[in-house]
Amino acid sequence: MPEYPDVEVYVEALRARIVGRTLRRVRLANPFLLRSVDPPIEAAEGRRIESVRRLGKRIVAGLEGELFLVLHLMIAGRLHWAEPGAKIRPKAGLAAFDVDGGTLLLTEAGTQRRASLHAVRGEAGLKAHDPGGLEVPESSREAFEAALRRENHTLKRALTDPRIFSGIGNAWSDEILHRARLSPLALTSRLTAEEAGRLHDAARAVLREAVHRLRAEAAGGFPEGVTAFRPWMAVHGRWRRPCPACGAPVQRIRYAENETNYCARCQTGGRVLADRSLSRLLRDDWPRSLDGL
Repeated sequence: MPEYPDVEVYVEALRARIVGRTLRRVRLANPFLLRSVDPPIEAAEGRRIESVRRLGKRIVAGLEGELFLVLHLMIAGRLHWAEPGAKIRPKAGLAAFDVDGGTLLLTEAGTQRRASLHAVRGEAGLKAHDPGGLEVPESSREAFEAALRRENHTLKRALTDPRIFSGIGNAWSDEILHRARLSPLALTSRLTAEEAGRLHDAARAVLREAVHRLRAEAAGGFPEGVTAFRPWMAVHGRWRRPCPACGAPVQRIRYAENETNYCARCQTGGRVLADRSLSRLLRDDWPRSLDGL
């Protein structure tokens, strides 16, 4: 799922291309993409685009007359900039937004259609789509720690809860926790003030650096190849590969459709965390440390 860094770079690219222009037509290839009824999507056509912003992991286009289009890419949704009147891509194509000078195409890989589009009226309607999480890059240490300790969760769950922190998901939470040298299963209630401060510093630095790198990769063009896996990441998606900090093999915890990647030496004092499926299968044979592994 595109998270804060990718969505932020998407927003920057869209601002440069569509703000100040008129949305001429919205073409939907999949009716299930549109999740709202009132106002109708046709109400957006013919209006001037006044702003583009990020709302958590959502992209919001503000149109004249206080009408907003809220796009959530979910896991596999991606945006592409094309020539005016470009055709919607077969199979993966969900929609096209025709503006003066170009067309924004929306695609979604795979067979499951999770991406969503809402048309809402006014800031009050828009607020209903805001989970309310703290914007970490601009946050103070005090505000960050207050949000972190509001409920007792594991650090992994707290970082990825959109009601607590805005825009952070599975991928960048792994990178933040590795930078902070903290276990993904550590409880927020047991974190020391020093550890909470370290996590805050790591979160701000990792997200800002990621935006800078993705912006440089786009080099003024429209960001393509958006993915949760980057070759320069420290641990996410790098199971069994060497940790760039210590050389130990990166570990993982798999659950449902997600996985957590971490370095046992850097983050858990050498302890290998139990995998919910594999550790149950191996039971007494499950390695408790890197040496046992």
